[in-house]
Amino acid sequence: MDRASARITVAQALALPVLRRGLPEVVAGHERLDEPIRWVHAGEVPNIAKLLRGGELLLTTGMGIGAGAHAQRRFVADLAHRGVAAVAIELGRPFPALPPAMVAAAREHGLPLIELRREVPFVGVTEAVHTAIVNQHYDLLRRAEDLQQRFSAAIVHGGGIPDVLRLLAEVVGNPVFLEAGDGRLLFHATPLDSAVEDDPVGAWARAADAGVSVGVDAPAGLTQGRLVVLPLDAPPVPFTEVALERAAAIVALALLRGREDERLQARGRGDLLAALAAGD
Repeated sequence: MDRASARITVAQALALPVLRRGLPEVVAGHERLDEPIRWVHAGEVPNIAKLLRGGELLLTTGMGIGAGAHAQRRFVADLAHRGVAAVAIELGRPFPALPPAMVAAAREHGLPLIELRREVPFVGVTEAVHTAIVNQHYDLLRRAEDLQQRFSAAIVHGGGIPDVLRLLAEVVGNPVFLEAGDGRLLFHATPLDSAVEDDPVGAWARAADAGVSVGVDAPAGLTQGRLVVLPLDAPPVPFTEVALERAAAIVALALLRGREDERLQARGRGDLLAALAAGD
């Protein structure tokens, strides 16, 4: 679940009660409020960007930023290049208002810049955001386990790969395509009332590269296939890739089971011929 790890967005973080009490106002980067937050970091040291890995919500009062316009622009540029999700600056003694140079730089780099007009406990913000991330991660795990059981039940009760893919299409709300290792389309499924129900294969042929995909392990001697979800009816969400990974594992097992059935049947035929030849 690493690639689709649970995170909350900047907008979701700003909606938390502990941050709302700080009267937050977004002054730049409105178009990127759906940026996911990986972690929260609070600090006042100069060159703080070097301490970050990307995806953080940075909380600061601005004491380490510097009073000059050049230092302020450099502060924002370094954070943007590091891939920070957003910066929230608590107004006070260092900055009674956010400097125009900083706001302009944030707009230039598309970095969400938030001013907190009331004092908030940074430790409380950190705890609230991290708790939300953990809870979302737990919810993803729970939903993934439920889906795994539904996939397994479909196979146990006599279903096959088509049943798994139909269930996957309904869960993710988008068309699903199973490709062979050579790129051929093996099977597809669409959710009810899908916009591409009339021509799903045409949609796959035109936009397969735009989909969310995972590899499907193939039995020995065959090339790895691919399971693709095309986000045509609904945008992809973190659970989309989680569901894809679980479905891909089930599909791989079904393919392996089919190959084993062929081997067992061939061996059974061989044993029968050997017995006949021996007069048994």
